[in-house]
Amino acid sequence: MRKRFTKQTTFEFTQATLSEDTDVHCYTVSEITDYINQKLKKDDVLSDIMIKGEISNYKSYPNGHSYFTLKDNDSQISTVLFWGYKQKIKFEPKEGMKVIITGKIEVYKKYGNYQLYAHNITEDGVGNLHIAYQQLKEKLSKEGLFDESHKKKIVKYPKRIGVVTAATGAAVRDIITTIKRRYPYCQVLVFSTLVQGDQAADNIVEQINHAQNYDLDTLIVGRGGGSIEDLWSFNEEKVARAIYDSEVPVISAVGHQVDITISDLVADLRAPTPTAAAEMAVPDVYSLKSKLKGLNERITSNVRKMVMENRMKLDTISKKNIIKNPQSIYDYPRMNLDLIIGRFENASRDIIHDNRSKLSKLENSYVFKNPESITKKKKDRYVKNMSKLEVLNPLLTLKRGYAIAKCNDKVISSSRDVKVGDKLDIKFDDGTINTKVI
Repeated sequence: MRKRFTKQTTFEFTQATLSEDTDVHCYTVSEITDYINQKLKKDDVLSDIMIKGEISNYKSYPNGHSYFTLKDNDSQISTVLFWGYKQKIKFEPKEGMKVIITGKIEVYKKYGNYQLYAHNITEDGVGNLHIAYQQLKEKLSKEGLFDESHKKKIVKYPKRIGVVTAATGAAVRDIITTIKRRYPYCQVLVFSTLVQGDQAADNIVEQINHAQNYDLDTLIVGRGGGSIEDLWSFNEEKVARAIYDSEVPVISAVGHQVDITISDLVADLRAPTPTAAAEMAVPDVYSLKSKLKGLNERITSNVRKMVMENRMKLDTISKKNIIKNPQSIYDYPRMNLDLIIGRFENASRDIIHDNRSKLSKLENSYVFKNPESITKKKKDRYVKNMSKLEVLNPLLTLKRGYAIAKCNDKVISSSRDVKVGDKLDIKFDDGTINTKVI
């Protein structure tokens, strides 16, 4: 006997799986799952199918396998990309990418879910959310919202930290636990907000603005991980501008390491996870205590060393003779002063004695007693020199009857110095005559 499921004869149980002695048979979950999987494997369409959609919630594991969701506006399907097939793909699949996948659809027996096993992936453009992300990123970048010059420094030792996130999520627990463990002196204020959904962006903006009134040192804005759709509130322009306009330094902590949102880019500091944001927001009190202990030991050691060195210097100085007998500091200068005074007195006496001797010689000298003798000697010498000059005076020669002949103001000493026609000046003692050689 055969038991049929008559909805357009989509599938039927064969007699091999249905006992002939009963109309109703109870199947195990594994049996029905295996049966469905066999049907899918035998289907020509599903065993070699091409599907296009957008990649979402993409995850790659150390063994090389990748898992993600392929979706469109109305539905989604779980997809597996094993390492062997991944090696043949020319690009790295990424979140938000539109693709065409060739593969097969089978049932994953453990959970009873059907899923797409990808054999090949080709690009088919970029998803709408990814396009919106890139457009907003480019717009805000041109406006300078991501510039380092606008980013505020995170307070190193905060007294009060605000957290804008869901009040009941794992993220807020991780943040509070981490801050209390690392730096229990800091107060934590939670500003509860929606972190996904249509109203989340407005709620986040409202809480960021509200937090400005609480005298905070740092504000952490974020949530735990999720798909690009789950995190999309933190890619909204209104949230980015609220973070940029915040007077309190903001640490963005959205999702995981691979999730980079617009909020991460505009924040003063980006943390890969909420826990990491708490670690960046406060110092580790135990590390601080260790550092303070080390500094205290170094200071104590240096002070002791300085005291010991100065004590040794003091001992050395106290043993010096000048300390034991300070009067001795004047003994040597006093002896030197006496010696200088003695030399000065001796030198003065010698100078006075020499000058007296010179004065006595001058007083007893012939010149001093007969000063006119100096002028007489000089007068005699002058007369003698004048007599010699008179002998050499050419005018005296002229008085003795000689004459001086000149031609063109040059004295003629030989008849060869003139020629016929030259005009001569003949100078006598009492005058000059002009003549011409003929």
